[in-house]
Amino acid sequence: MIPFEPFRMKTVEPIRITSPEERAQALHEAGNNVFQLAAKDVVIDLLTDSGTGAMSSEQWAGMMRGDESYAGSSSFHRFERVVRDLTGYKHILPTHQGRAAERILFQSLLQPGDMVVNNIHFDTTRANVEYTGAEARDVVIAEARRPALIHPFKGNMDLGALERVLLEEGERVRLVMATVTNNSGGGQPVSMENIRGIRELCDRHGKPFILDACRFAENSWFVKQREAGYRGLSPKAIAQEMFALADGCIVSAKKDGLANIGGFLALNDDALAEKCRNLLILTEGFPTYGGLAGYDMEAIAQGLEEVLSEPYLEHRIASVETFARRLSDAGIPIVQPAGGHGAFIDAAALLPHIPPLRFPGVALVNALYVHSGVRASEIGSVMFGRGDQSAPLELVRLAIPRRLYTDNQLRYAAESVIEVAARAETLRGVRITYQPRFLRHFTARFEQVEANAVAPAGMVPM
Repeated sequence: MIPFEPFRMKTVEPIRITSPEERAQALHEAGNNVFQLAAKDVVIDLLTDSGTGAMSSEQWAGMMRGDESYAGSSSFHRFERVVRDLTGYKHILPTHQGRAAERILFQSLLQPGDMVVNNIHFDTTRANVEYTGAEARDVVIAEARRPALIHPFKGNMDLGALERVLLEEGERVRLVMATVTNNSGGGQPVSMENIRGIRELCDRHGKPFILDACRFAENSWFVKQREAGYRGLSPKAIAQEMFALADGCIVSAKKDGLANIGGFLALNDDALAEKCRNLLILTEGFPTYGGLAGYDMEAIAQGLEEVLSEPYLEHRIASVETFARRLSDAGIPIVQPAGGHGAFIDAAALLPHIPPLRFPGVALVNALYVHSGVRASEIGSVMFGRGDQSAPLELVRLAIPRRLYTDNQLRYAAESVIEVAARAETLRGVRITYQPRFLRHFTARFEQVEANAVAPAGMVPM
């Protein structure tokens, strides 16, 4: 039985219900890219869980108390206290969102030819690494590449592969990261044992270790439920232990910060923090606001405390598991077990007649939107492919915003997926007609193809 929502709804917003014909026209005008749709044309929005959740009454109250002083605001000092209590790090740099923290860290640390090693980099992380001319190398465990396989910690890094990279690449490796939970692989958690193993290898080879900790609370809950020795600890204690094993973190507060905007970079290294702070001042703002309003820092500080509530986390993870189980019980191939923030459909398994470079994930996302108004996102060869090279997995993510949708609304979304899957063999792939150099999935344009065969290498525009 799914735990009931441990909160009451005080404000509601009407949903505009559109017809399939209206949605087909809207998608055509958006270049067959759901990122380009107007939100008013979406019925249930599962595009992302980033900044899309509902804030609490205490967060809204905090926003009313926000101190908008340019320097040294009381809102910053509350934000700093909460982040330092959680992470233990010396230097706390607020940023307007997570990718700003990524950019500041990588531009302060990396040079062309350097390498960052991660379990799996997510889209903006990879792009910010590559923008500096460095290489983003993924060394996740082999089990993560098998969507149907049950494994408790499919976000784990392959420690043997990490050690080989450290030995073979030497000085090229400037940084080791672990993304918790691992979004690109299906929202899968990383075990504390694995994090300790990463720490030991970094110490042995003299490399800094940084957490991409956007979903630290969800990862802590999975550790509590699945890893021996942690059942009796609170999510906060587990999170604090996890942060203590790293040298710093980058965080988008739009996930487990329960806020609509914001993020931070937290570090122990004095010299690196000084370089990052100087770049923060140049590109984000004064160090005590970093691109955020005072009221945003109040909302984040409160959210970082609320997110570690056991009733909240129990409901959050159970609601995602229930949604994912509705899909798997209907025969929809998904990443198993369910991740922390959404269900990830194995589009390659569902649509085997559409080859990777005809982008089965986009075909499924578009069909789902036209059918029901549910918006999801592709995590496959559009997001992570290169030219005529496809991605390791062809996934479609249905990300569940925090505290936003009811169980009936999520049931509607699940039933919509099941109905589209029933005619999966009729779906056709797409080809790219326009794409930018970086993060092409946000603004690329597509057209549906008449047949699913792939054009010769080099025919996909770059």
